[in-house]
Amino acid sequence: MGATIIDGKGFAATVREKVAAHVAALQRDHGLTPGLAVVLVGEDPASQVYVRSKGKQTVEAGMKSVEHKLDAATSEADLLALIAQLNADPTIHGILVQLPLPKHMNEALVINAIDPAKDVDGFHISNVGLLGTGQKSMVPCTPLGCLMLLRDHLGSLSGLDAVVIGRSNIVGKPMAQLLLGDSCTVTIAHSRTRDLPEVVRRADIVVAAVGRPQMVQGSWIKPGATVIDVGINRIEKPEGGTRLVGDADFDSCAEVAGAITPVPGGVGPMTIACLLANTLTACCRANDLPEPEGLTA
Repeated sequence: MGATIIDGKGFAATVREKVAAHVAALQRDHGLTPGLAVVLVGEDPASQVYVRSKGKQTVEAGMKSVEHKLDAATSEADLLALIAQLNADPTIHGILVQLPLPKHMNEALVINAIDPAKDVDGFHISNVGLLGTGQKSMVPCTPLGCLMLLRDHLGSLSGLDAVVIGRSNIVGKPMAQLLLGDSCTVTIAHSRTRDLPEVVRRADIVVAAVGRPQMVQGSWIKPGATVIDVGINRIEKPEGGTRLVGDADFDSCAEVAGAITPVPGGVGPMTIACLLANTLTACCRANDLPEPEGLTA
């Protein structure tokens, strides 16, 4: 195995330490505590685990954590009323509505009801537009985490050829915008891309975010390229049980790549770390204070 393993878990711990130090300084110098409100509608088990982890890490960083757990039968009007209440609360700087929502709710309507300045997921149409036009915005957490890992490993990304596999609004599209912002030459590839392996072979940076287990093969990778694997897929083990794998076939890609993120322990831990960073950034912006260095795009 020739590739350097990019330790997202370790880097995320460093990000959380930076956030905690900045939060402590805000409390000491300005009497401010960043507040994050997470809204969970329904009983989705994966969402419940994720929300618990978010709450725990928020408190560990010295921030205020508020959780609103609503019944799956909650009306859309009641959810929108709660969001309006959180928008108006000066002690809440970040609002996150955990997706997916129950089928009777309009996700776009709910997301766009959040104050864009408090939209720490970066999904509000205003933040999408700001990011797409190179202006200051709230940036989606997973792409922001990927960008931090790339900058840390490669330094300047200027002039590098990047291929993003996947065109979702949550990862693929914002990832491409962030890479453009760092002066990469960017291609967005997807399931309809003709001769996908050949497209990927051009890339100095490959971001795999397509949601298909072990799809990207080592034969697709340019020697020395950096592979950022966003995928989290659970597959059956031959001996029984399951294991987590990414969208890249780790073993074959690691033989060729210069560096690669593992699954688990790569991009995943960066998502919550960047959620905390975004909440801190939102608090600083709301109070006209300098933004934390190294924690934004």
